[in-house]
Amino acid sequence: MIRTIAARRLLRGDNVVEYPLVSIEDGCIRSIESLDPASHHTAPATHRFPDATLVPSYFDIHIHGCAGHDVMEATPQALQIIGEFLSTRGVGAYLPTTVTSPRDETLRALSGLATEIQKARNNPSTRATPLGVHLEGPFLSHRKRGVHTDGLLQAPSIDLFDRFWQAAEGQIRLMTIAPELPCASELIAHATSLGVRCSMGHSDAMVCEAEAGFLAGARSATHTFNAMRALDHREPGIAAYVLDKQELFAEIICDGIHVDPLMVRLFFKAKGASRTMLVTDGMSATGMPNGTYMLGGMQVEVLDGRCTSHGTLAGSVLTLDRGVQNFMEFTGATLPIAVAAASRNPSQMMGIADAWGTLEEARVANITVLSPSAQVVQTFLAGEPAIS
Repeated sequence: MIRTIAARRLLRGDNVVEYPLVSIEDGCIRSIESLDPASHHTAPATHRFPDATLVPSYFDIHIHGCAGHDVMEATPQALQIIGEFLSTRGVGAYLPTTVTSPRDETLRALSGLATEIQKARNNPSTRATPLGVHLEGPFLSHRKRGVHTDGLLQAPSIDLFDRFWQAAEGQIRLMTIAPELPCASELIAHATSLGVRCSMGHSDAMVCEAEAGFLAGARSATHTFNAMRALDHREPGIAAYVLDKQELFAEIICDGIHVDPLMVRLFFKAKGASRTMLVTDGMSATGMPNGTYMLGGMQVEVLDGRCTSHGTLAGSVLTLDRGVQNFMEFTGATLPIAVAAASRNPSQMMGIADAWGTLEEARVANITVLSPSAQVVQTFLAGEPAIS
């Protein structure tokens, strides 16, 4: 069965297609046509969005949970509810992100996540798809640990990482690591050899130590500015290194709480349109009322959008669609640039840009429909509407 989607515009890479008509067959994009206004108005369409823009579905590479569930639960129910919620916010794919926990708890969670990731790969659905694990911890700085439990942090260890890798059945796709720690460069090189992308974060690194991490293979930075050595004009530190190193991709949490809008603008001027990645660092409280929630094994108090544990910021309740809107508001970026920061750029960093992040013929029809104000109207995953 062929279904068609008509809209006002479609973002195709760096180009805007006016009056698009998208044909979908067997879950893939069969064709993208640009019609004249009169033909577009009369063309038969299964789904019609007269004022909307079709964009690639979003890809959140750093998220701990939402809708009352934490990815560390690693159960079918938790992943189902998380995926369903994310799809309503325009997200087509995500990396369930761990938090530093007791070793056995981490191994259990990685095993459970691996099972659910394999299921999702074999059975596409109208839920956001977990594409792999983002391992955040335990190889983090004690000085810049954020809310990660100090006593559970570990020195970088290839042996320990390999235990995690085996438990996850090779599904670890991204790892946050502090590059200044002993043996960090060796672990970065080892993980990179396995196809894992390494991201520098939760770090007190000086410039030379960040450079060592990059030379070992790190290609990204985790929630830039947060849990990092602060900018200083005599010892610039890792944050300045991230801004200056053009080859590095860099995450930013664009909720107006984690990073002031002025710093978001400076970040964007430094990283540019091709290296900026919007993430949420969302936790189980996302989409839920004020209250007490869990982040891994830690209790987090959530009040009016701010998540804290013993006074320290602990993740967010940001959704990626709101992050896109905020980014445009804070920086003046256009919709194509903001959308790329939530879709194409993370896909490129992760090495999966041949399958995710752009709308092209023969690709799976993972499409988010945005109103003129960039609110999510509908999400199509493998050509099927996710929002009833």
